[in-house]
Amino acid sequence: MAEPHALSDALARDLRSEVRGETSFDATARALTTMDASNYRRVPLGVVAPRDADDVTTALAVCRAHGVPVVPRGGGTSIAGQATGRGVVLDLTRHLDAVVELDPMARTAVVQPGVVLDDLRAAAAPHGLTFGPDPSTHGRCTLGGMIGNNSCGAHSVAWGTTADNVHALTVARYGGDTLRLGRGWGTGPSSAPAGLRDFVDRHLAPLRTGFPDLPRRISGYALDALLPEHPGGPDLARAFCGSEGTLGVVTEATVRLVASPPARALAVLGYPDEPAAAEAAAGLLPHGPLTVEGMAADLVREAVGLPRGGAWLFVETGGATPAEARDRATRIVRAADALDAAVVTDPAGQRALWRVREDAAGTATRMPDGTEAWPGWEDCAVPPARLGPYLREFRALLAEHGLRGTPYGHFGDGCIHVRVDFDLRTPGGIVRFRRFSEDQARLVAAHGGSLSGEHGDGQARAELLPLMYGPELVSLFGEFKDLWDPYGGMNPGMLVRPDPLDSNLRFDVLPRRPVDVAFGYPEDGGDFTAAVSRCVGVAKCRTTTAPGAGVMCPSFRATGEEKHSTRGRARLLHEMLAGEIVTDGWRSTEVRDALDLCLSCKGCRSDCPVGVDMATYKAEFLHHHYRGRLRPAAHYAMGSLPRWLRLAAPFAPVLNALARLPPLASLAKRLAGIAPERTIPVLARETLTRWWSARGEEAGAVRGGTVLLWPDTFTTHLSPQVGRAAVRVLESAGRTVRHPGPGLCCGLTYVSTGRLDRARTVMRRTLDRLGTSLGEPLGSPLVVLEPSCAATLRTDLPELLPDDPRAAQLAASVRTLAEYLEEYAPDWAPPRLDVEVTGQTHCHQHAVLGDAADRRLRERAGMEGDLVGGCCGLAGNFGFEKGHWDVSVACAEEQLLPAVRSAAPGAEILADGFSCRTQLEQLAGVRARHLAEVLAEGLEGEGARGLHRG
Repeated sequence: MAEPHALSDALARDLRSEVRGETSFDATARALTTMDASNYRRVPLGVVAPRDADDVTTALAVCRAHGVPVVPRGGGTSIAGQATGRGVVLDLTRHLDAVVELDPMARTAVVQPGVVLDDLRAAAAPHGLTFGPDPSTHGRCTLGGMIGNNSCGAHSVAWGTTADNVHALTVARYGGDTLRLGRGWGTGPSSAPAGLRDFVDRHLAPLRTGFPDLPRRISGYALDALLPEHPGGPDLARAFCGSEGTLGVVTEATVRLVASPPARALAVLGYPDEPAAAEAAAGLLPHGPLTVEGMAADLVREAVGLPRGGAWLFVETGGATPAEARDRATRIVRAADALDAAVVTDPAGQRALWRVREDAAGTATRMPDGTEAWPGWEDCAVPPARLGPYLREFRALLAEHGLRGTPYGHFGDGCIHVRVDFDLRTPGGIVRFRRFSEDQARLVAAHGGSLSGEHGDGQARAELLPLMYGPELVSLFGEFKDLWDPYGGMNPGMLVRPDPLDSNLRFDVLPRRPVDVAFGYPEDGGDFTAAVSRCVGVAKCRTTTAPGAGVMCPSFRATGEEKHSTRGRARLLHEMLAGEIVTDGWRSTEVRDALDLCLSCKGCRSDCPVGVDMATYKAEFLHHHYRGRLRPAAHYAMGSLPRWLRLAAPFAPVLNALARLPPLASLAKRLAGIAPERTIPVLARETLTRWWSARGEEAGAVRGGTVLLWPDTFTTHLSPQVGRAAVRVLESAGRTVRHPGPGLCCGLTYVSTGRLDRARTVMRRTLDRLGTSLGEPLGSPLVVLEPSCAATLRTDLPELLPDDPRAAQLAASVRTLAEYLEEYAPDWAPPRLDVEVTGQTHCHQHAVLGDAADRRLRERAGMEGDLVGGCCGLAGNFGFEKGHWDVSVACAEEQLLPAVRSAAPGAEILADGFSCRTQLEQLAGVRARHLAEVLAEGLEGEGARGLHRG
């Protein structure tokens, strides 16, 4: 046999010569696909992104010739390890992502395997149709992956599993031949694999008696779908569903669509505890609900909007009209015998509640005390009528093993999701993981259940299938697999002849000792490895549709590449720490290149269900990567922006004039590493500090409390009108505004460029100067107008100086203008503006500070309309750096620029961040304003109207 390197080189050469899609055997491509959303890690030889179905068959033929296994991969959100492999990974998302045909009359659609579920649903929606199965990952999971796992989702009580909604499949086998699967044995290219019909005839008895009858039986192969007594005969497509890539690769699927009720209502039923909710669920099914979802109080951090109870059922109903949907929900409430109940008809209220449920896969990965929880026993199912007793015994089994978990899921189908606080890092913890898994499998089997009720067996449960099916039926699974894949090349180690459930664990390769880092990582015990391990792969960062008010992950939506998603970057950092594929540690060019397009927007800090903070990880990496080395010019130019602006302030008029001379501007941008497409911002002729000195501190003294106004670099040197407006607003609220003095800096630009030693020096100097100049505690309220600076003071400051109590004091004192007015001047009445507004909530404000106070203030001032989410794309130094122009523009075009273009004439464009305002000015020629400016203008108008009335 050839040496591994020789085999890999020859395979890569042949694939590149024969496959028209991309073939990648580099460290980045391999590192990005070592894991899915499970506990497992397998290192592939390379990744192929086929361009079409012919490319798939060609790739399979080449791999067969080399004796190299293949694993098909969609969104990579599988929870049992089946989307990982040691051979060649077929990435079906890059090109094979089309809805080929949609027939509203027949209610069918023809799709390629890489199409994202939400894209299919969007195509079907104008016809009043949808695809019934809807996993919580609907914004990023693919139809091919759903077929491979036989996915289900919340609406399976009404519309069934993926297998129930598949009409026909085109499948490529290992070696390159293609089969067309539907009902009946077929002939020619539409026939079943040779020997399959004889296999069924020989084993009719076990196929008829060996499969439990329950709605969520996903484990094993669906061999009973091949029985001749089914109406229409054996269903080959249905038998293929749930095969987890072990039989072949779907290249096209014809799926059934269902009518989507135009109106929906949500009955939320409260019960004393989880077993009571579980026992009630089955009794609601005769009322024809669309969903019967359940969760207990230990999963819900804040029970906002939920009725009284310790556990809840979410029961969705549909109708032709809102009244009809509401009436059906009301009837369910009357029949439910719940402790308390509410019927929610408002779409926004329903979305808020469903978000709690959809984020549960991420939320459940952390116990309330911060302890990690993992999949491993993620989604078993029992007959719905037995769910209550099963849950009682399941909780008892957890306690017996000294483990904790928070069950939730599809109570109407008897399917339970749970993540358990397994210790998967130590030998003793892994032994307990195995023993619990074995005991749990016996418990599920005793209740007549299925080890998997939605996500498949993969490596996590396949080893335990004999406890559910018995050895005879499991041996038939092996024979069935061999008929489809006689060379054993399709996803070996999964489902049939599986790898042990406690092998290939993704934590095995990580360092055992904490890595020396600059940030404190308080939520992860100071351990960078634990911080990176937060990413469990649910891939909310890969959502392709607009995120609404969310931000994460703008660079992925701009490029569509995994390495530019939060998950992809976390995977590369994981492999950097492992040192097997990415071997250069902090000097890794693979990690550096992936992080280069991270905007440091911090969106993942709030939008990621497990709180991955890639902006911090990027700063940490850059700190180590460039230590003792020459940095890019932009790090010195824009990273030291506070210093340069202070030096430039006296010469602002001259420098502004020179910056408008094209040759000089081009030279300056080239030397500073600035994108040539950018315009250099105009320096203020009079800085905020100079205005303050000329004004005199006593000029604005009023009776009332004192507030400190933070002199951030951007407001002081580039937008002093924002600071002057804030002073006007605060004084109108009866406050004496104090200026802490010149030369203070939060350290933002040093953090964003990874110059963390310099950032800490600047931060300590700021703390020293504040303590000396103020003569009062650092905990006094501090209004910060620039959201990015406020976020830096709120989070980066205490995380970079965890041992300095002054840092935590200052962080706790930070307020936005709206927060301060609401908390310290609650009786202040803002001017009534009665104007429509649009614009964007700053990404750092969304992620760190929150905008609830701002929304309430805008409402009180008569500002109608919502600000969009996403990121403006400028993001501090990011959009100014050379090479980032295209991504910067693409980010702005996703939400911000369309919102501004569609704004009504006379609408006020709000953007509190200097970056957001600059992006709008440079890309759209629009002048946006800070909220303080609009309020101050309104106050001046009120004063003028008052004088006129006088």
